[in-house]
Amino acid sequence: MSAISEKIRTVFPELAILKNEETDRIFAGRNLPSFVKDYIIKRFSDKEGVIDFEAITDYLNTKMCINGGEIRRKLIDGQPVNLTCRFTVESNLKDGQTWFRIAETDLGADAFILPSVLYEHKDDLVDGENWGNITLEYVEPQGRRKGFVNMTAYRPFKPYTIDYTYFLKARAEFTTEEWIDLIIAAMEYDPDSFGEPGTPETIGTKLEFISRLIIFVEPRLNMIELGPKGTGKSFVYSNLSKYVWLLGSGSTTRARMFYNRATKQFGYLKSHDAVLIDEISTFEIGSRDGELQSLLKGYLEAGKASVDGITFQSECGLGLVGNINLSKELKPTGNDYYKTLPGIFRESATLDRFHAFIEGWKLPRLGMANILRGWTLNSEYFSEALHFLRTESAYESIFNQIVKTEEENPDIRDVKAVRRIATAYTKLLFPHVSDLSGLSPEDLDQFKQMYKRYCLEPAVEKRTIIRAQCHMIDKEYSAEMPTFIIA
Repeated sequence: MSAISEKIRTVFPELAILKNEETDRIFAGRNLPSFVKDYIIKRFSDKEGVIDFEAITDYLNTKMCINGGEIRRKLIDGQPVNLTCRFTVESNLKDGQTWFRIAETDLGADAFILPSVLYEHKDDLVDGENWGNITLEYVEPQGRRKGFVNMTAYRPFKPYTIDYTYFLKARAEFTTEEWIDLIIAAMEYDPDSFGEPGTPETIGTKLEFISRLIIFVEPRLNMIELGPKGTGKSFVYSNLSKYVWLLGSGSTTRARMFYNRATKQFGYLKSHDAVLIDEISTFEIGSRDGELQSLLKGYLEAGKASVDGITFQSECGLGLVGNINLSKELKPTGNDYYKTLPGIFRESATLDRFHAFIEGWKLPRLGMANILRGWTLNSEYFSEALHFLRTESAYESIFNQIVKTEEENPDIRDVKAVRRIATAYTKLLFPHVSDLSGLSPEDLDQFKQMYKRYCLEPAVEKRTIIRAQCHMIDKEYSAEMPTFIIA
């Protein structure tokens, strides 16, 4: 077992879980995200990581049974059904009802949420995907009225309330390299499998790998990741957090992304921390491209959109994820990365509104040797910590205090992008440093060096790629970035 696993167990004794072949086996055949599996493991294992297989099996067979036929039989027999599951909420203002659908069952058009439940959980039961514990009851037919199912109780799937003070104190127990390893372990990968520990090449690879999480911690950060298959893109974006939505259906429309005129429902961008479009090179946009592109431009710039006089504002970030052709040397076959994107994103004014570009070809292909075996932070706690960090605005002031540009009038989008990315890295790597005023001159100087290496330089690098792509599309866009320095 690695040194970082033992340290995680020591510093986070109540929040660490053991990952091994046994934990893999218990969930075989079940399509559950990491944050759900980790919650169950933590609930039914002891301090040494020994799992109570019988208890877990019973829990899975009772609380997480998603056999539609069995659920309906129990409901018709008059039995309330209690489940912990994933479901989708859909509101319809025309009839004033809110439906829910359990994807793995045939419950849908005849399943509703009681108004009292909606009122009690109005901040949680928003349109879109939800995880939680629900109680269902069947209402028998009366006259012409058909029978239907009501959700009579709901408890959000949120086992942890973040003690932020404890989290910050815990971070101070780790070096920066150790904390990077902790993050990778929390993403369910073995940090020791990324190369020789401590070398600049390995540290660079690890930093690029955890860059996928910048969209998790910073509001309205828009990014693109292109790379080869097998580097864990889809797994990271779909399994680590219930607040992040990976859109992998192969197509989308204005109605799904923003607002559905027919149902009067808001789309994905309203109810998540981040929405990522997977397999972007083959992704299809709806027939009214012009309308969707116009809405995207406005939203990517200011976080606002208006459809038919209905305006909404959101802090949700947008990510584009996909594969790119590589040479034998594992480098892109050309520098025009934008050609991998659908036409709607090849327009320079739209592409310029993306802040960061992750070079996925710098990451290793992941196999069984990369899977974590050892102690790590459970994903549910980790995802809640990332979600909490989104709301913390103090980290942005660090950039404003210590970063300057050599140019008198730098491009405002470049500055905003670098600030946003650098702030995201600060939240990920240095959450215990949100106020520089309490640091001694020596500590401040040391932090500035670390900030430059781990926050500012990667931020500039990721924005520079976006800038270069815009220049290739439209020569009116300069290929030159402002020069950012530590004051």
